[in-house]
Amino acid sequence: MGKSDFLTPKAIANRIKSKGLQKLRWYCQMCQKQCRDENGFKCHCMSESHQRQLLLASENPQQFMDYFSQEFRNDFVELLRRRFGTKRVHNNIVYNEYISHREHVHMNATQWETLTDFTKWLGREGLCKVDETPKGWYIQYIDRDPETIKRQEELERKKKQDLDDEERTAKFIEEQVKRGKSEKEEETPVYTELNRENEEEKGMCSHILSFKVMSCAVFISWITL
Repeated sequence: MGKSDFLTPKAIANRIKSKGLQKLRWYCQMCQKQCRDENGFKCHCMSESHQRQLLLASENPQQFMDYFSQEFRNDFVELLRRRFGTKRVHNNIVYNEYISHREHVHMNATQWETLTDFTKWLGREGLCKVDETPKGWYIQYIDRDPETIKRQEELERKKKQDLDDEERTAKFIEEQVKRGKSEKEEETPVYTELNRENEEEKGMCSHILSFKVMSCAVFISWITL
C-alpha cells in the first residue's frame, strides 16, 4: 500500500483532523485558509497566492477590515437571533457557539479587539440590550422585524380588549349587586306606633269595638239556641 494512499489510517485521520477546529494562530483570514501546524502556516505565508492577497489588502486595508467586521457582526447577530431569540444570555456562550463553525470570521480581523468591546458596540448601536454583572456581560437581542412588531401590537391590543371586557363585566356585576341591595331595603316593612290626633277618633274607635263585641255575643247566643 502506497504512502499517499487515500484509504490509509493516517490519511483518514488527517482528513478528520482537518475538518475540525484548529489553532487560531495558524489561520489566515485573508486567504481563509486553516493550517494544521506552524510549518504549514509558514509555507502558506511564503506562497504566491498569499502574497497577492497581501498586496490587495495593502492598497485599501480599511476596506478589508470593514468587510470582515460587517461579516462578523451579521453572522454573530444572526446566530443570536436564530439560536436564542429575545432571551437574555451570556455573551461568551454565543461567542463559543459562533466560533465552533470552522469557516467563521475571526475577531482579530475586525475592528473590535475583544468580545467586551463588541458587546458594548452592540448596545450603543441598539442591536441588543446589554448589561454588566459580576459574572460578565449579558446580551439580549432586540427584534425589530415589522412582522414581529405587528404581532406584538396585536397581542397587546387583544390583551387590552380582554382586560376592558373583564372590567365592564365586573362593573356590571357590582351595579347589579347594589341595585339588589337597594330593592331589598325598599321591600322591608316599617312598623310604626298608631297615634290618634284627637279624642273624637279615640271615642269612635271604642264605640266600634264595643259594637263588634256585642255582635259577637248575640251571634254566639243564637248558635247555642
